[in-house]
Amino acid sequence: MNYRKLGRTGLTVSEVGFGTIPVLQGNVPVLPDYYNLSEEEALSVMEYAFRLGCNLYDTAIVPEYGDAEVKLGKFASYIGREKIIISDKARFFDGNEIYLAAKTSCENLGTWADLYFVHQADAAHEEAVFRKGGALDALWELKQEGVIRFAGLASHYYDILLRGARDPRVDVLQGSGNLLERGMLERMKTEPLFREKGILINKVYAAGLLPAFFSAEMLLDAVLSYPVSCALIGIGTIKQAQTAFGHRERTEEIPDFHEALSVLEKEFLPIPCDRCQRCVCPYGTEIHTVFRQYLYFFLGKEYWALRKLDMGIERSARWCHKCTEMHCLSMCPARIRIPDEIQKICLLVRNFYHPGSSRDLP
Repeated sequence: MNYRKLGRTGLTVSEVGFGTIPVLQGNVPVLPDYYNLSEEEALSVMEYAFRLGCNLYDTAIVPEYGDAEVKLGKFASYIGREKIIISDKARFFDGNEIYLAAKTSCENLGTWADLYFVHQADAAHEEAVFRKGGALDALWELKQEGVIRFAGLASHYYDILLRGARDPRVDVLQGSGNLLERGMLERMKTEPLFREKGILINKVYAAGLLPAFFSAEMLLDAVLSYPVSCALIGIGTIKQAQTAFGHRERTEEIPDFHEALSVLEKEFLPIPCDRCQRCVCPYGTEIHTVFRQYLYFFLGKEYWALRKLDMGIERSARWCHKCTEMHCLSMCPARIRIPDEIQKICLLVRNFYHPGSSRDLP
């Protein structure tokens, strides 16, 4: 196992970290009926990863990650608290709410959290996070009290992470990226502000979908080729731990984006979007997210992806049809015909739920 500096925190972390979603037990909104590990099984898998060199374990508050937070706390006590780094988070944006959440997390863990993140910050909650008395102020206060060691901001959005990179209250960032969704990683690589922060990256396997097309070694090496601190992998079995943390030969050559797309083209016609997030729709459609759900539909998350798309694709298609400015076309480095792709995705969703529908688009 190789190790990297976590920004300016003074911590050194294993370049691959243990994501604890798979060790949860019971039905939770994140992944119902997942691995359903007992406490004994969960601790065994976490210990195996530790023996292979993993020292960073990422979790989230109960009940979002089920009982994973509690299990991690028991593992920390068993293995020796000072031997591991605990990364925790909660999806609260108000200062009072995340202050109480972090306190609750530490009670569940039975110890302190080394890193505590505002989880999944988005545009709708951005100002609540950054404003005076917001979530970041609360984490700063918790840090001064010694409840947590370092404050973090987690988001799937580049602009929000960039704002976090500028903010002195933020020590660590958590974003997403992989061999295909590398646009955010490319932008972070060229922005010096990110070098000041520790960076954790999730969705390395794209919710477990990409290992059916690419080797785990290649997927890990693709993310670790960027200036990040740690790639987070969800681990639920000994075999997965061996793959993620065991000795592996370095991939000789990481395919570029179009070479990676060509692998998928054997199965379907992917949209050549790397989620750089430069395209901005004046009507609020998250174009890159729509394209991601389309990709996930063909990669094996059919029901989940369609359910997400069905929440707004009809409205987006109507807006796209009426739009005369089409700034998104000039914003897209890949020159994707965005309006055409949106209509195509709308038709896909419509035909899935209403086979044989003769309704015209939009």
